[in-house]
Amino acid sequence: MTSSGMNMMSKIVFYEDRNFQGRSYECMSDCPDMSSYLSRCHSCRVERGCFMVYDRSNYMGNQYFMKRGEYADYMSMMGMSDWIKSCRMIPMHRGSYRMRIYERENYGGQMYELMDDCDSVMDRYRMSNCMSCNVMDGHWLMYEQPHYRGRMMYMRPGEYRNFSNFGMSGMRFMSMRRINESWY
Repeated sequence: MTSSGMNMMSKIVFYEDRNFQGRSYECMSDCPDMSSYLSRCHSCRVERGCFMVYDRSNYMGNQYFMKRGEYADYMSMMGMSDWIKSCRMIPMHRGSYRMRIYERENYGGQMYELMDDCDSVMDRYRMSNCMSCNVMDGHWLMYEQPHYRGRMMYMRPGEYRNFSNFGMSGMRFMSMRRINESWY
């Protein structure tokens, strides 16, 4: 199956209440503002594919990665203080992964190139901060703490000179993971 064929099949269903109760909204692509479909959202079911969900409209605020599965009360599972307000479908990527990470904003300081997961930039590169990056290939999750913990940010191919431009003011990323096809 082609990657575009897999993306066409991605599907997430949002529910107003916990435990898949109340009104629902099915989504098979990006949705910048769910308020016109649901008055609130407290549970979801990912039937196919992977999605990033956000606690603010227009893909802003805290981000949470959702792969196939049921999330009956994701607020308590993930420590969310609010409900999902936007979502972005993550397309499947087949091929190589490549990203350059930089110690400081605007590609300053030390630079390292990653082609696989990195559970700690401090341990691997002796780099205390990662504050900008350039994603050349693949889709990545970057985490605030080592060992894939803490707040996360979805990175698709592109240049990220300053993470605060993406609603992540003051965040420094300490671990990175490839979103690979086995998660779909």
